[in-house]
Amino acid sequence: MQSSEIRKRFLAFFEKRGHAIVPSASLVPANDPSVLFNTAGMQPLVPYLLGQAHPAGKRITDIQKCVRTGDLEDVGDNRHLSFFEMMGNWSLGDYFKEDAIRWSYEFLTNGDDKADGDKGLGLDVGRLYFTCFEGDENAPRDEETAAIWTSLGVPEHRIYFLSAEDNWWSPGDNGPCGPDSEMFYDVTGVLGDLSKDDFISAVKREDIIEIWNDVFMEYEKREGKVVGKLASKNVDTGAGLERMTAVMQGKTTAYDTDIFENIFAVINSSIQSPHSADVATESSEVRRAKRIVADHIRTAVFMIADGVIPANTDRGYVVRRLIRRAVRFSNVLGMDRTSLASIASAVIEKCGPLYENLFSESSHIQTELENEAEKFRHTLESGLKEFEKGLDPFILFTTYGFPIELTEELAQEKGQTIDRVVFDEKMREHQKLSQTASAGMFKGGLANTNEATIKLHTAHHLLLAALQQVLGKNVKQRGSNITEERLRIDFSFERKLTDGEKQQVEKIVNDAITADYRVIRCEMPREEAEKIGAEMEFGAKYADVVSVYLIEDATGSHISKEFCGGPHVEHTGVLGHFKITKEEASSQGVRRIKAVLE
Repeated sequence: MQSSEIRKRFLAFFEKRGHAIVPSASLVPANDPSVLFNTAGMQPLVPYLLGQAHPAGKRITDIQKCVRTGDLEDVGDNRHLSFFEMMGNWSLGDYFKEDAIRWSYEFLTNGDDKADGDKGLGLDVGRLYFTCFEGDENAPRDEETAAIWTSLGVPEHRIYFLSAEDNWWSPGDNGPCGPDSEMFYDVTGVLGDLSKDDFISAVKREDIIEIWNDVFMEYEKREGKVVGKLASKNVDTGAGLERMTAVMQGKTTAYDTDIFENIFAVINSSIQSPHSADVATESSEVRRAKRIVADHIRTAVFMIADGVIPANTDRGYVVRRLIRRAVRFSNVLGMDRTSLASIASAVIEKCGPLYENLFSESSHIQTELENEAEKFRHTLESGLKEFEKGLDPFILFTTYGFPIELTEELAQEKGQTIDRVVFDEKMREHQKLSQTASAGMFKGGLANTNEATIKLHTAHHLLLAALQQVLGKNVKQRGSNITEERLRIDFSFERKLTDGEKQQVEKIVNDAITADYRVIRCEMPREEAEKIGAEMEFGAKYADVVSVYLIEDATGSHISKEFCGGPHVEHTGVLGHFKITKEEASSQGVRRIKAVLE
């Protein structure tokens, strides 16, 4: 079964059961500075899981783009991907355990003999296993879930109770959380009934893999502690499309499925020397290098399409690191210099019909990718010169971006060794400092709804409107970050602003503050919001009904109109005095402004 068919059946199945299909949110979280990217399907839905009404209703289904880059070194094995898609169905205060579990089971086991909208994956019931939460000080043993599974015909000895480490889900130290029930599949087809210990061992061997997770969100966590129950019970289910595709195609890894087929075709045709492109004879090192290039360029394409551009900090550093690792391993494979752009084209061709911004931003994606790749090739050249001088591997890595793997290879060729213990200790200290700086940068962000942050958020809307008034309507937001100390906006513009232009922008914002304009939140059909010219988040896709914030003058005219979930002040007069503190280049064709309220 092709990945496109799995995707189609999943959405149709839950649509038939009253779920509105909503588009994937951007990889870049909206108004959540606590994380760089959406790492799970539930993250864009946190406000609704906490009680805010979703415009599409109480039952929704989606396929959410996600990124996890905490273990890039593991990419290339059979299991790890940095970009993946999470299929999910959600109950926002509507149905709970019984329906969620029954529908999970039906979709996994229903076959082609069912009507459209009821067709599932037709998995062998005899190869399925199930886990439930064993209970702790936060919540009792989940006997209710186990009873629902047995009512569907699941044998009791195929249900295992595990600790919170395995069967409790939360997005972090704050937010909705709860026990979960996971479904596993025997990919060998020969294991049969297993004891709990044998089941755990088989999972570690990856003879049994998790394919679905039902999370029953009825608790709330604050500062790492479960503090009580939510106002309403919610269901969050998730199934990784890539992993499910591997199961359905009888593969041990998603890299061998149709999802990556056209990408590897480009890679194999691009290899010149010294390695053969023959899959049957390739070594494990060559296979890993190919997978890293495929995974990293695929992820970078989606990141850039959602407005992330290579830089030395935050999200920009992540995409930069991905591209640089892809360059490094494409060199190992002996691929030609144009190959990364060709791989990006293959990703866009495969996924563009699903994510339209890949098509609309294709030129931008290629430009950023090619520029970054070429810059790093020069970095490699300069790094090689410094290596010959005997420079510290840590300095080579942090200053020149020279991969430690390459330093080790070159040292080995010279009969030398690199002290990885010393290098890793320096890197741990470096990362600790970086994380501390990042935490400080994001402290007090919109996720905390701090009063100062909310004021800066409203000022951010005024600033974008003022920039368009002074520089032209072609100015579009390319990124933002708002803390309680300052706001930052990245916007499309080709040159440095003059002092006169900056003063004019400041005056427009401050005049709007002095005038004490109303700030109004409206919900309206997406088409209507587009017709009135509401500004949209770069790279985002929206539901049929959207939230729009309007800043309205005394005549009823709207000086600012933006798709936005909030929060904002009710009147601009409370903001104080607006001042631009810095204007600089962010990347090619993108400028950055930092500003404060005094």
